Order: sequence, then structure tokens, then C-alpha cells
Amino acid sequence: MSRLWIACFVSSVMWVGSAGAQQGTVLEDQQLTSDILGRVMHYAVYLPPGYTHNTRSYPVLYLLHGYTDREWAWIQFGQVQHIADEAIRTGQVPPMIIIMPDAGISWYMNDRAAQQRYEDYFFDELLPHVEATWPVRKSWEFRAISGLSMGGHGALLYVFKHPAMFSACAALSAAVLTDEEVMQMSQEQWDQVWGFVVGEGLHGSARLTPHWKANNALHLAQQADKSLLQRVAFYIDCGDDDFLYKGNAALHVLLRDMGIAHEYRVRDGGHEWSYWRSALPEVLRFVGRRFMR
Repeated sequence: MSRLWIACFVSSVMWVGSAGAQQGTVLEDQQLTSDILGRVMHYAVYLPPGYTHNTRSYPVLYLLHGYTDREWAWIQFGQVQHIADEAIRTGQVPPMIIIMPDAGISWYMNDRAAQQRYEDYFFDELLPHVEATWPVRKSWEFRAISGLSMGGHGALLYVFKHPAMFSACAALSAAVLTDEEVMQMSQEQWDQVWGFVVGEGLHGSARLTPHWKANNALHLAQQADKSLLQRVAFYIDCGDDDFLYKGNAALHVLLRDMGIAHEYRVRDGGHEWSYWRSALPEVLRFVGRRFMR
């Protein structure tokens, strides 16, 4: 074997190894059995470049999908692996683990009858499972949450209810509805989208039940511990053509009036994956700044 051939072979192996070290890994169809929900639950996980070569612990971002999507949506449509790899490779964000849970169409909340308790599952089963299975830091300072649409609703819901648990929250096109929008919603839309978790057959102001208010970002923000909210970094982004613009704008005004610091963005676009993909790099940079010292 010639020395030239050996040199070329070694160089090739080193290049492939270097390229591989700059790529993260996505693992789909991760599972845990939920006693609270009474079924096997699924989630996906993104592991940063270099994960297999060290024994360190990582900050963690919980990235929530939208209505009718699944845990793989941010992988399939959101290109999370490519975007996270590039952000980490260029030093824009620190290496982090991203957890993408499946929530069905639960709205990430407990339903009115306490039969489908997704919020309880998230905090009492999923978080402990993640922290026992993956090398994530367990302090609130290194835990963030983000999501789109229904997932944006879930991210805000969890931070307003559990502000001591998270350092950052990034809500994209969040399903935040004003009371007026709720009361004026068509009966068909209400029963199909919200009725099964809040109450079917409700009309007008009767929809503004205690359960609705206990799971609506605009009501929750006013009831949350302000001192804890002030240590959370908030990022709110909703397109100028998005049908959810009113609720997001109302949340911005409310937080501004409450003196809760936050970033508010209105960019060109609607309720679509091209908008959320373009938002993800900034979301990672935003939460990444909270993870760095």
C-alpha cells in the first residue's frame, strides 16, 4: 500500500469524522407509558453535535407542535435538525437537547372532566422521565419552552402556571384568544376545536367558564406571580397575516402594561410552516442567550 494512498485514506476518514461531529442526531418514536393518561406516549429528541463524545449535561428546550400535528412535525416540516446544527456550528447558540412531545389535540391542558390530564402528564411524568433518561440540566435556569399555534398556547400556559420552572418562553403564532373572539366563535368551530376540553354546546359568554379562564394566557398572566414572571425571558412572534393576531397583540399590550419585559415580533407571513421555520433560528438564539453566562 503506497504512502500516498494511506495519507489520502486517513485524510478522508478524518474529514468524515469531522463532518459527523458537526451534525446532531434526531431520534423519533421515543416512548414512555403514562399512568396518568393510561397509554403509551411518544416524543422525539434532538441530540446536539458531539453528544456521543462527552459526558456533560445540556440545557433543554421543550418544543411543542401545533393542532393536529405530532411529535415529528418540527423534524419533518420545521427542519429542526438542520437549523439547530447550523446555529450550534456557527456558535450562535450553545449545544442543547430539544424534546418534542406528542400532545395530540389536547391543547396541552387538563380537560374539564379531568379525564385527559395532559398538563399533569407533562410535569409529573414527562419531565421526570426526560431528566432520568437524557443528560439534561435540571435547574430552571437551563430549561426553556417554545411552540407554535396550539404549542404556543401550551408554552404560555405552562410558564404562566409554573413560572418557577422555566427560564425562557418563545411562543410562535400562539393560540391566544380574547374573550370577544371566544364569545363570537361559530358554534361548529367551538364544539369541534375547544368544546371537548372546555365544554360542548356552550354559547356566547357561557363559554368563559372558570376552566377556560384557568387555561387562557390573557387571564393567567394577570393571576401569575409577577416576581417569578419577571425572571422569565418571553418571546412572542405572530405574522401580520395570521388569524391569531388579536390575541397575540393583546398579550403584548397586557405584558407591557404589567411591566413584564418581553420581545414582540410581527413579521410578514401567516399561519404556516414557512413562517415558523424562519422563526426557529431566532428562537434558538433567544433561549440560547438564557443558557449562556
